[in-house]
Amino acid sequence: MAGGLALAFAAALVGFVVSRISPLLSPVLVAILLGVVAANAVRLDAWRPGLDLAGKRVLRIGIVLLGLQLSLGAIASLGFGVIVLAVAVVALGVPFGLWCGKRLGIEPTQSLLTACGFSICGAAAVAAAAGVSDARDEEVATSVALVVVFGTLMIPLVALSAALGLDDHTAGVFAGASVHEVAQVVAAGGLVGQGALAVAVVVKLARVLMLAPLITVIAVHRRRTMGGAESGSATLPPLVPLFVVGFVAAVVVRSVVPIPSSVLDGAKVLQTLLLAAAMFALGTGVTAKAMRAAGAAPFAQAALCTACVTALGLGGALLVG
Repeated sequence: MAGGLALAFAAALVGFVVSRISPLLSPVLVAILLGVVAANAVRLDAWRPGLDLAGKRVLRIGIVLLGLQLSLGAIASLGFGVIVLAVAVVALGVPFGLWCGKRLGIEPTQSLLTACGFSICGAAAVAAAAGVSDARDEEVATSVALVVVFGTLMIPLVALSAALGLDDHTAGVFAGASVHEVAQVVAAGGLVGQGALAVAVVVKLARVLMLAPLITVIAVHRRRTMGGAESGSATLPPLVPLFVVGFVAAVVVRSVVPIPSSVLDGAKVLQTLLLAAAMFALGTGVTAKAMRAAGAAPFAQAALCTACVTALGLGGALLVG
């Protein structure tokens, strides 16, 4: 187990080095790509126990620390219209993604993971939803791969927003409301300008805040579908997962306690390290064989989900940005 865990953190550290050389490549994105390359180049069976630990428990700790990046005051400063937009992207994007998945004949759990990932915060949302559902490893890997591909394609699209005549603030709202991963939002906003980047990150974190209620809703729904008792060998998920409680607690602490900037900076580095290690682990599940087995339908759902959140993000940004 220790070997796989060490491998995941080594990949995360490589991600940090690469991001210093090329700031547009975040440690998280680099780690995912390294995981994909490793999965298709070598056999990782002996490393799997540690990688599984990184992809689950380490990820959840990273999500908890992500809460320290969210200040309710900063989100409130966006204004009512932008907050409504952030909520609308999630509230409309997830049901739309589920509807697309059903029409395309995709397994419900696979459809749910992709809908959550594309509407909230990318691979972290995929993994969080998997933690309260009966998702298979290959379903998680497929949704993570789709988030990487389509979220990366969104970066140049948002960067071209200046050609649409958008000012920095409106472009930032567009980026934060539509791009899938937090790291991808940073890349897109940074290409537009520092003014756009600052707005984009806060708008994106407002979407991230929706992770807590949505994961709770998924857990409650699963408990109901399982009849309120254990079914076979399946165990009921907790009503409110512990990592969601921790995430919300971290948001509250950040919002009401004056935390020194040095502590916040350190927590952000640790959070990025943990998430990068977890994303490497998830990336190792993305193999060419698995993607071929998934078929074209998940790609179609991903494209439709991307179109949905892009339309909502751009339309909302033009209205309220």
